[in-house]
Amino acid sequence: MNAIVSQVAEVPATAALQRNRWWRIRGELSARQVGWLAVCGLSVPLLLWWLCTSVLGLADPLFMPTPEDVLRRIGHWALEGSLLADAAISIYRVMAGFGLAALFALPLGLYLGTYKPVQALLEPLLDFIRYMPAVAFIPLIMLWVGIDEGSKVLIIFIGTFFQMTLMVAEDVRRVPMAQIEAAQTMGASRGEIVQLVIWRSAGPALWDTLRITCGWAWTYLVVAELVAASSGLGYAILRAQRYMQIDTIFAGILLIGLIGLLTDQLFRWVGRRAFHWQKR
Repeated sequence: MNAIVSQVAEVPATAALQRNRWWRIRGELSARQVGWLAVCGLSVPLLLWWLCTSVLGLADPLFMPTPEDVLRRIGHWALEGSLLADAAISIYRVMAGFGLAALFALPLGLYLGTYKPVQALLEPLLDFIRYMPAVAFIPLIMLWVGIDEGSKVLIIFIGTFFQMTLMVAEDVRRVPMAQIEAAQTMGASRGEIVQLVIWRSAGPALWDTLRITCGWAWTYLVVAELVAASSGLGYAILRAQRYMQIDTIFAGILLIGLIGLLTDQLFRWVGRRAFHWQKR
């Protein structure tokens, strides 16, 4: 009898323990739980969209197309043969602008976060420029660079470089001073400290900064393709706006979001393997 009572008492205790694990601050979830929650988070907005437009008819199709209309538009876009070309050129523009920004932002941010004279000299200027809207540079870029691919890449570069540089500098400043002092005690040179201590210690944070700023680069795609573009997902959205093709606008937005999500997950996958020691 006592054994049965104890088993019955263990059931609510186990359920309470499970609930506490779910809501523990910075707690851990299994891969299956993470997967199910991610599917729910992505599916619920799509389900609400379908219910409001296709089932309940609460929205005017002229302004809010149904998911079926958007999928049909994507299918036609693909059959026309221009979808892959538009996606490819947009990916190239985003990655070229983002890669160019990272090429300059990583070393400059490293020096900003490591040496106070560099910080005092350049950080106010970077803070000043980063508040300028990238779209305001379009007329100047067209005059300086022209209207070819370089202008579109440059707009994405301007939109991401300054924020990326300052975030890299902050990541570098978070490296514990105790690690630097320990390396100095062991006789490490200045270059060795920068390369082997600061750079490697800040590595996971720097990778997360690149992942986040890559998302910003995608947000500047439509702005970049304002500059005399004749292809690309952003161009397709702008062209559809002129003719009130709302299903094409939705299709372009969803495709950009999907490509961005895949890019983000690729960054996470590489980061987990490159910095596998961090979790331990």
